[in-house]
Amino acid sequence: MKKIFYINLLLFFVFYTGKSNPADPNLSGLSGYVVDSKTKETLIAVSVYVKEARKGAYTNKLGFFSITNIPPGKYIVEISFIGYDKKRDTIVFTKGSSVRKDFELTPASVITDEVVVEVERENEKREISISKVNIPVQQLKEIRIGGEADVFRSLQYLPGVLTSSQISSGLYIRGGSPDQNLVLVDGSTVYNPTHMFGFISTFNANAVKDVELIKGGFPAEYGGRLSSVLNITQKNGNHEEFEGMATIGVISSQMLVEGPLAEGSFFLAGRRTYLELIKAVYPEDPNFPLPDFNFYDLNAKITQDIGKNDKLFLSGFMSADALVYKGFGTTMNLDVGNKLLSFKWTHIFDEKLFSALNISGSNYINNFNGDQSGYVFIINNSISDVTTKGSLEWFASDNLTAKFGFETNYYTYNYLQDFTGDTSSSVSDTFDVSTDMTVYQWTHSLFGQLNYNFNELLSAQMGLRTSYWELSKTTLIHPRLALRYQMTEDLAIKIAWGLFDQNLRLATQPDFTFFDTWLPTDQTVPASVAEHYIMTFEIYPFEGYKLDFDVYYKKMNNINELNKKALKGEVVSDVFFVGDGVSYGAELFLQKSYGKLTGWLGYSLGYIYSKFDELNNGNEFRPKYDRRHDLKIVGQYEINDSWDVGAIFTFQSGQSYTGATSRFQTRLPEQNYGRAKIINSQLYGLRLPPSHQLNLNGSYKFKTFGLDSRVILDVYNVYNRRDIWFRYYNTREETTTVEDVLLLPIIPTLSFEIKF
Repeated sequence: MKKIFYINLLLFFVFYTGKSNPADPNLSGLSGYVVDSKTKETLIAVSVYVKEARKGAYTNKLGFFSITNIPPGKYIVEISFIGYDKKRDTIVFTKGSSVRKDFELTPASVITDEVVVEVERENEKREISISKVNIPVQQLKEIRIGGEADVFRSLQYLPGVLTSSQISSGLYIRGGSPDQNLVLVDGSTVYNPTHMFGFISTFNANAVKDVELIKGGFPAEYGGRLSSVLNITQKNGNHEEFEGMATIGVISSQMLVEGPLAEGSFFLAGRRTYLELIKAVYPEDPNFPLPDFNFYDLNAKITQDIGKNDKLFLSGFMSADALVYKGFGTTMNLDVGNKLLSFKWTHIFDEKLFSALNISGSNYINNFNGDQSGYVFIINNSISDVTTKGSLEWFASDNLTAKFGFETNYYTYNYLQDFTGDTSSSVSDTFDVSTDMTVYQWTHSLFGQLNYNFNELLSAQMGLRTSYWELSKTTLIHPRLALRYQMTEDLAIKIAWGLFDQNLRLATQPDFTFFDTWLPTDQTVPASVAEHYIMTFEIYPFEGYKLDFDVYYKKMNNINELNKKALKGEVVSDVFFVGDGVSYGAELFLQKSYGKLTGWLGYSLGYIYSKFDELNNGNEFRPKYDRRHDLKIVGQYEINDSWDVGAIFTFQSGQSYTGATSRFQTRLPEQNYGRAKIINSQLYGLRLPPSHQLNLNGSYKFKTFGLDSRVILDVYNVYNRRDIWFRYYNTREETTTVEDVLLLPIIPTLSFEIKF
């Protein structure tokens, strides 16, 4: 009955609001795209505002906007976006007609405070963005580690976003694990977004146009994850002329090219390490052989305009890590990779109706094999996902917009495990333990969401998402609701509530991402469900600054922890412990997005607790990645046209770890010393010392043979504080000692960038 109530409520709301806001034949409308004047690249989240009519909109992920119910007359239209000169245009709207017009913005030579004005304040009143963070890509690209600009690393410096360590790029957002984040590239899912076992992400910052992170309470168009959404949009490419860029760094080098192609453009970027080349000239100690390791990633996109109302996009993404180790009688090979190919078609029916269809294929593999003194092992895991998504965006009136859509996924899970005994022995001395499993699954989802402005002060977003999982025969219907109230010109209050579900589960280790295995929810485990409660105070304390203060509470049911003692893995319940969790806290985020000085200050106070019957004697415990206090300060200052400098400072409470109460010894009668076993104390009951770090960077722009060039100096861990990666108990001697494995020391890096 509850499910039927939610469906009827949504349908009634659509009928009521649509009926109460009929199309007025005397009014007009304005719609179109906003693009970069030099490259014709579409721009996302641009403010378009009809000043005298006090009506506005933002461009969507495809750069399209629509404003309805404009009275006849002559108006000034203002278009503004961070990093571009503001544009004004005068348009005459006649009775009952609609104007279709595309706008071009010119990149600003200097980003001044005049770029963002009261226009965007007016549009903010018509948007409900709960816990959403948009940081200009240009700022993200200035945050580096080892000379590498990294999207994930930049997001780690936001409040409420944690990692398992300084060398991990996995995101733990408001108490959720990395597999609870929906990571999308051009609308398609990426299952392993990291290189080097989590050290850096697979996303080349120079190939990215827009990064949007929603830390909770996300709308109904997104589903399949419990915690957050990371939506990355790749560049379309330059429609006007050919250009490119090359960068040489300490860890890797990269190159990108883009330019016009037929009725559109193309974009191609590649990045690769050369650690194996460094190893070839590095004197190697035969007693401690170094592994061969490399990674690469490729980004490609083709955009075509088919007439005035249709656009076609073909996007590709590929990444791979390869490791080979030979030494101490052991040979190991590890291959990890992603492949993604998607096709998108967008169509404008009229100024009120916009559609998008996306068909994509995504494949993740993780193959691990080796030979240890004749004992051969193979572990292969892969997940293939063929997805079809469709949506209709309806700009019904000035007060009502709606979005409806569907999503269908066909998954193929493969898991092969083969352990073979000593192949050099006789047949009777060998053993063979193998598992070869292939699972197929269909999932289907429908969603609907509405944005309605009751008046100038109060607006609402209401959504409903229903999902069906074939393997577990599960049907879920989950509502979502968000409200926004403008208390004063500089203060708005936003609240959100919603239910979220997740079908996929990830078996991984938090310290070291070595072998990640994705598994579906079958009939042996219940569906994972989370409930979000969020309240946000959106404040403009003074000109040029925005302050968000969030309070949140998240309850998670039927989440998983890896069963490290499992001896078999025939069904999902053999691999995971299933339990519940809760997280709550507060976040402060002060941001300055334009001007010579840009950056932010973020602080979060967070509490995370988990409860599993099989762990910690069934008592509640805090997970390893719980950090009570989290302070982050990021600043970038443009000294002049040639020089800019930046700094990042972080301070966090220490991670949780499991202590020990005692140990016992086992030995044979003829041995003086045998093997020791630690008796653990409360699970993750102790904390490491606080973690803090300062990173500095600077760049100098100049010309090389007439080409724009830049030298970038990045100093990681300036005052050389070696934080603790993890702590363990050394039982090799008669007296037990506590040992710390330390993280990276100071690392200065220099890279060179040239544009052509």
